[in-house]
Amino acid sequence: MVARVSTVAFQGIEGVPVDVQVMVGPGKHVMQIVGLPDKAVAESRERVQAALHASGLALPQKKVTVNLAPADLPKEGSHFDLPIALAMMAALGAIPADALQNYLILGELNLDGTIAPVAGALPAAIAANAMGKGLICPQDSGPEAAWAGADIDILAPRSLVGLANHFRGTQVLSRPQPAVRALPANSPDLADIKGQESAKRALEVAAAGGHNLLFVGPPGSGKSMLAQRLPWILPPLDSAELLEVSMIHSIAGQLAGGKLSDRRPFRAPHHSATMAALVGGGLRAKPGEASLAHHGVLFLDELPEFHPQTLDALRQPLETGECVIARANHHVSYPAKFQLIAAMNPCRCGMAGEPGHTCARGTRCMSDYQARLSGPLLDRIDIRIDVPAVSATDLIRPRPAEPSSVVAARVARARALQRDRFMAAGLPEIGSNARCATALIEAIAEPDPAGLQLLRDAADKMKFSARGYHRILKVARTLADLDEAPRVGRIHLAEAISYRIAGTALQNAA
Repeated sequence: MVARVSTVAFQGIEGVPVDVQVMVGPGKHVMQIVGLPDKAVAESRERVQAALHASGLALPQKKVTVNLAPADLPKEGSHFDLPIALAMMAALGAIPADALQNYLILGELNLDGTIAPVAGALPAAIAANAMGKGLICPQDSGPEAAWAGADIDILAPRSLVGLANHFRGTQVLSRPQPAVRALPANSPDLADIKGQESAKRALEVAAAGGHNLLFVGPPGSGKSMLAQRLPWILPPLDSAELLEVSMIHSIAGQLAGGKLSDRRPFRAPHHSATMAALVGGGLRAKPGEASLAHHGVLFLDELPEFHPQTLDALRQPLETGECVIARANHHVSYPAKFQLIAAMNPCRCGMAGEPGHTCARGTRCMSDYQARLSGPLLDRIDIRIDVPAVSATDLIRPRPAEPSSVVAARVARARALQRDRFMAAGLPEIGSNARCATALIEAIAEPDPAGLQLLRDAADKMKFSARGYHRILKVARTLADLDEAPRVGRIHLAEAISYRIAGTALQNAA
């Protein structure tokens, strides 16, 4: 007799259906798993047998063959334990085989028969819903899977015994409820930052249009503090974005307790991060920091300290909004529409350009340090702002500063204008000006005659690249949205050009 149950193998954030087939037949007492299993799947043989024995099920002295179909699809991860165990129980008559036909199953088994949480419960639940099936998953993964929809049948048992009792009718498993991650009580606020009005303005513009931003200043000037407050002025994730972000974090195993939040992700990897850690990869092609920051913020502090090749690997995701991991026998794509926020010192000693400071190495200290950044990467950064050291006056007698809630309200109004504009153009997938195509931005950000003359003169003098020209238009359109102006004016272009000019010295050094 062959028993069959359904599960999934993950390719990126998609769940590919896998048919788990178990046959108990005559032959030498052995259990074999075939169908391109990796080491974790192959080791499930020992976990499954121990869990079944601990649950009181005696295994017959027969040959057990487990086939994971399709056989040419690589199978990775420990979530195949539970479907293999349940298929064996169905083959031995411990569970009615027809009871499992309408479920997709995943979970890892402990040796005592309890079911451990696994990564990917949310994508698996979405795949099950698309297949018209319910889901059987570990108890700790139930709150995460429940976000896939209220109409999907979800069973989240704590152990094999509990699941068997449910199908026998001696115990009823209740449907898990979606869990929400609580926001921290003391969230970072822009009112905590003293001075730095220009940097706060640049941060607001970057938030309103989703633009990439680079802070340059000496140590202790507040660059990291500014970046850490960006998520709190960005609008919350909508339902579609929340689902995309949560699926990526689920695959990476980073949804603690299965709790979701509409707060945009903020990822801040250390400058020692490898290329695989930043854009994804490794043995199982896991998502990297760029994908974990999808629809959120990727903050790179001490930007020149990152390996140059690692930074240049971000150039393609910044343009396409996805990270493609290609291997000889593996090809995975993860979404990566993130907002890049970076911070750096102007030189290695960190004090170049500060009043009263003279570097012993002269101009080489600054030029050599800034040359670690490539020109093509800097060309993709829309806004570059200098963050000088905070003055004693700002520290001793600070002026009242706007709280994040006030700035967030202005950002939300500007984002709403952009959303309505793109929906009217039939492009609802474009969420911000920074993601707008070049042909469309030329139409929606057409400047007035005075602004057009200023843009022409600046482009001739500063020799902007084609990308730089269009990014100036995008920033200018965002500035007009913050002013709720229907057309881009000279004042908007002047401010956008000033943000671009500030990065010219860095590009020359690169």
